[in-house]
Amino acid sequence: MKNKIEIIHQDKDVIIINKSSSVQTFCYEYGKQNNLLTLAEFLQKKLNCKIYPIYSIDRDASGIVVFAKSKNAIDFLRTQFENYQICKDYIILLSGVLEQESGIINDSILVSDGQSVISAKGKKAVTEFNVLEKFKTYTLVHAKSLTTAKNQVRIHFWRIGHPLAIDKEYSTTEPLLLSSLKRNYKQKPILEKPLISRLTLHLRNITLKLPGSNDKKTFTAPLPKDFEVTIKQLRKYAKNFVRSL
Repeated sequence: MKNKIEIIHQDKDVIIINKSSSVQTFCYEYGKQNNLLTLAEFLQKKLNCKIYPIYSIDRDASGIVVFAKSKNAIDFLRTQFENYQICKDYIILLSGVLEQESGIINDSILVSDGQSVISAKGKKAVTEFNVLEKFKTYTLVHAKSLTTAKNQVRIHFWRIGHPLAIDKEYSTTEPLLLSSLKRNYKQKPILEKPLISRLTLHLRNITLKLPGSNDKKTFTAPLPKDFEVTIKQLRKYAKNFVRSL
């Protein structure tokens, strides 16, 4: 676990973590997805204190997770969260080529039995996005969730016909391989290692107020290696349009 997380910030009230994919944030009401420690359990043992997740990101996603270390911090952070005052910025690789360069997706999301669906009866959900790079069959996007609905970013892009490149619920579980990008790829005797084989979503930035402060602060988690390598190979073998990250 310790090799899969990075402490971005820690004080007496808050700990902010950059987690790798394959790390479950905490134990949902539906139970653990495996027998390994969750991130919350690991941090509680490491810090020897009770911690409280403010939100979660998917086990197979990477990026920033925020935990409170005190009751006052919970109330302070969750109030911001509930009032849409915490901004989360994602880097996402989508299937297909988006025609528009930017936009806003405004579709309410209803959560029932752990499943998220688009429904007018659901919770307000608004996602802003702008295209960073277009490739032959993929689009790299910067997305900003302005609300807090479960699976918001994933379901919103599925809604407009461009789900995440890899997403077991809304797209495909097939990994992205170099052989699918590179012409005349020479297959080696050993099984080809995927460029990326997990949810193609990274929570890169979070902006919030820390307990005891009136000023907002932004924390950043760099793209993990698998995401960086994938983008590099897409630029090399599937280039279409490029804009700076």
